Amino acid sequence: MAATTSSTQGWAQLRQQARSLETQTEMLLHTYAQFSNQTNIPPKPTDEERHTETRLQELLDKRESVISHLTRILTSDPSPSAMKQNNLSLLSAKLSDHRRDLSRLRSTLESARTRANLLGSVRDDISAYRAANPEQGEADYMLDERGRLDRSHDVADSVLSQAYAVQDSFASQRERLAHINRRITLAASQVPGINTLITRISARKRRDGIIMGSFIAFCFLMFWFFS
Repeated sequence: MAATTSSTQGWAQLRQQARSLETQTEMLLHTYAQFSNQTNIPPKPTDEERHTETRLQELLDKRESVISHLTRILTSDPSPSAMKQNNLSLLSAKLSDHRRDLSRLRSTLESARTRANLLGSVRDDISAYRAANPEQGEADYMLDERGRLDRSHDVADSVLSQAYAVQDSFASQRERLAHINRRITLAASQVPGINTLITRISARKRRDGIIMGSFIAFCFLMFWFFS
């Protein structure tokens, strides 16, 4: 009984430790991911980047050790509970996911750094070439300006094309609405009594409008007369 209680306490403490290490890993993975999102990636890893990567690897190794210990406890238990087995499976799966995340982030960062170094080398070569050939540099500048103007014209043409398309769409909608209105009018004219009903409704509206206008005029005259 005492051994079972000790095993249960050891399991709870190790599981809590594994969860704490898991949370620390997630926070460091978020920090490590920011290095590949920098505007100007340094050509070589910074001290902070190397420290973060080292710390991540240490956390992953420590979590693996804790999970191995939990596995031994569970294996030595003659009747392990399904909840403990499920907890151990979740901890192992999360550790595998975080290892893959670290590998993916490391590859992404290396690719971003390689691309940034390549672009920087190309810019340096272009700058050196233009410095050695000022006339060619001026010609390249004019070509760049021409390219920017062409792109501006393309954008303007695209906006105009969209405006014309919208205008055509509105015209098509107006035509469809007019066609629907004609069909409704034609259908109404073919139903007995509809035209008479519509005429009565229109007449009542005109009558109500005349009455309301007369009442407003009367109130205005009374107000003007007694003021």
